[in-house]
Amino acid sequence: MPTFEDIIYAVDGPAAVITINRPEVYNAFRAHTVVELTNAFRLAWADTNVHAVILTGAGDKAFCSGGDQKQRAKTGDYGPSPSGMFEIGNLHKVIRDIPKPTIAAVNGIAVGGGHVLHVLCDVSIASETARFGQAGPKVGSFDAGFGTAYLARVVGEKKAREIWFWCRLYDAAQALRMNLVNKVVPADQLLAEAKRWAAETAEKSPTALRFVKQSFNADTDHQGGFANMAFTALDLLSESPEGREGAAAFTEKRAPDFRPHVKWH
Repeated sequence: MPTFEDIIYAVDGPAAVITINRPEVYNAFRAHTVVELTNAFRLAWADTNVHAVILTGAGDKAFCSGGDQKQRAKTGDYGPSPSGMFEIGNLHKVIRDIPKPTIAAVNGIAVGGGHVLHVLCDVSIASETARFGQAGPKVGSFDAGFGTAYLARVVGEKKAREIWFWCRLYDAAQALRMNLVNKVVPADQLLAEAKRWAAETAEKSPTALRFVKQSFNADTDHQGGFANMAFTALDLLSESPEGREGAAAFTEKRAPDFRPHVKWH
């Protein structure tokens, strides 16, 4: 079993529980976190005793607040990784490709890149204290792959555009009404409920579940191509004055000034 720094990996019965363990930054991920999460999903994939994977966050305030904007403002990127790259696309892919149900146990804020992670999971169970939303346009960032096109499949075009254009926060009850989550439970029951869902998968045919998941994915796999293109564009935006202003404003706790970057043609 590898030693992890940013996450906790544990197997509890038929469930692998992966916990983002950076509560001091609302479980925001840096490049190193992404690599560890990817490796943890691969561990769960290879373990024949694991029938489902639960993804959650440490503490009671945040599931995941997305990319670490303080790291981005400090270094211009999300920090070092073994490959030298920010491999968020690989994390998205392994969450979709693992042939076992993935369950997001959303225990607090799920915003930005953290919101995308829960959307990518097969189902989401939310604490009553959970909050959902996007923040990309507020900090000079975006996710034009699964975070937009697949989100529209989940909640519909009109609501997805609202989520991205206005960057509002939605409570758990609102998320349930828009089919963004499957169930809402009291905070102290969240992990137990997620484990109950995981336990039920152990009673199902693993081969059937694998085919069912791949069948669902086949309909939206083309969005992975958009994601690859979008990450290339995001690299360019992040390095631009406009992108740097978004990250700096977040760190300095002020409103960003995007006025010098208004170009509509």
